[in-house]
Amino acid sequence: MEKNTLIFDLDGTLLNTMGDLHAGFNHAISEFGYKPRTYDEIQSFIGNGVRQAIKLSLPDDVQEKTVDKIVDSFKTYYKEHMDEKTKPYDGITEMLKRLKSNGYKLAVVSNKYDSAVKRLCARFFKEYISVAIGEGEGIECKPSPMGVIKAAKELHSEMCNCVYIGDADTDILTAKNADIPCISVLWGYRDREFLKKNGGRVFAEKPSDIINIIEKKLYLM
Repeated sequence: MEKNTLIFDLDGTLLNTMGDLHAGFNHAISEFGYKPRTYDEIQSFIGNGVRQAIKLSLPDDVQEKTVDKIVDSFKTYYKEHMDEKTKPYDGITEMLKRLKSNGYKLAVVSNKYDSAVKRLCARFFKEYISVAIGEGEGIECKPSPMGVIKAAKELHSEMCNCVYIGDADTDILTAKNADIPCISVLWGYRDREFLKKNGGRVFAEKPSDIINIIEKKLYLM
């Protein structure tokens, strides 16, 4: 079956968001008296939504109501600062432009909260990404396939025509749960060894590799 719909993760796949995420998480947890975390620590925590990343940043005995307040603090801060250091990885815009011109339908499905996903995609990729979906009411976090299924419907695509592309183990499992192929990118927040251990089979070392993988159907390996 020909693949004509490419659904991307956002953080670590299309955008390097770590600078703004690191600042936002540390602003929020420090505001409540908890120790700031290193860049590498925050990078290892992200991938399963804001709340889970914040919980991993905190001691195990922190009450859920406190976590709620820290999540709100993060969202307030991040709303004002989400695109100060964030930018597309080298080659991403060119890759999306070529895919779009070749007739592929493109979407983003992320575990970042929905309003931030839509704002960042509009800021950086409005010419290429027509559907952008994040965590929100009625949409479960990945690895639930719910967001991917919704994106396919909004693009008027069948699931059998879709490929999912991401940088994390969560993305591999999301694709598996949606019963579609996955391309794992190696410029993001997880390395090849980690991804292979978590089921990764097809890898892109640079954005242009995605075009080659799709056009030569190497996702069938």
